[in-house]
Amino acid sequence: MSKETEIKSAGINALGAKEAYNLANITKTKPQYGALTPKWLTKFLEFKGLETGIYRVNKVVEGETPLDVLCSQTKKSDIIPDGFVQYETEPREYVLSSISTIINVNTAVEDVYSAPYDQVQEQLGLAIESLRERQESQLINNDDYGLLKNVADSQRIQTRNGAPTPDDMDELISKVWKEPSFFLAHPRAIAAFERECTKRGVPPVVVNLAGGTFLTWRGIPVIPTDKLLVDGLKNPKSESGKTNILLIRTGEAKRGVIGLFQAGLKNEHSRGLSVRFRGIDDKGVASYLLSLYCSAAILADDAIAVLEDVEVGEYYDYD
Repeated sequence: MSKETEIKSAGINALGAKEAYNLANITKTKPQYGALTPKWLTKFLEFKGLETGIYRVNKVVEGETPLDVLCSQTKKSDIIPDGFVQYETEPREYVLSSISTIINVNTAVEDVYSAPYDQVQEQLGLAIESLRERQESQLINNDDYGLLKNVADSQRIQTRNGAPTPDDMDELISKVWKEPSFFLAHPRAIAAFERECTKRGVPPVVVNLAGGTFLTWRGIPVIPTDKLLVDGLKNPKSESGKTNILLIRTGEAKRGVIGLFQAGLKNEHSRGLSVRFRGIDDKGVASYLLSLYCSAAILADDAIAVLEDVEVGEYYDYD
């Protein structure tokens, strides 16, 4: 056998990558959840814990002033008006809604495959993130308590030309002028607003808050969320589309918008979230019930305003 033949034969019988793979240590990642978002709304919104799951918003009957008063230098000759402050007789009550899911894990899988990552904890973690994503969506879009559905008619304005301009954002501020906390917009709406600012030569200032970097307008941060849909979609394929931009004042002390959750839950995992072990069935499957209780309340009409019919598909060529 020639030397050339010996080398060729050795190459055919050599250990290959496919065989060696079985003995190799592999560096693995945790499950990567592609749809996960920062959920900034739930971080910037002030939350209040409830004891009974019901939150009643008592309001004064609105008028120029709740009482007639006397302004006079001659009090002896004038009659001081009397009366009382009138309350609404049927105030709105917000009832917490429940978002729930069940996670099942085979105990044999948990026993054998929980290194380096605990299978149960990974499943629970992903399920919790899914519930939190759903919570943010419900806070904005729920038919009962969602912020978009509960903006007063007097607090709704339209864009002037479709695209969100600095003038439109200023108009929003005029609607929520008592200590506005933040704008809330889809990322594509924010990009459209940036283009309008660039066109006018007024680039927004950037600020770092709560571990994130945000644009600001008139000192008010513009917070992104994909739960303010564009043409009903989180990720629309079309370059154009319409959405909404919210301006919110948050805080109970400011008569703003607040999130609601059930406090003191049994098996409480985090704010408003309960994780309960339901047991193991006769097939060795362990079951966990996850329940999230949430709602939102608008304490005053001027705590929130919306810019409607925001077009996200306007682009420009610059010289």
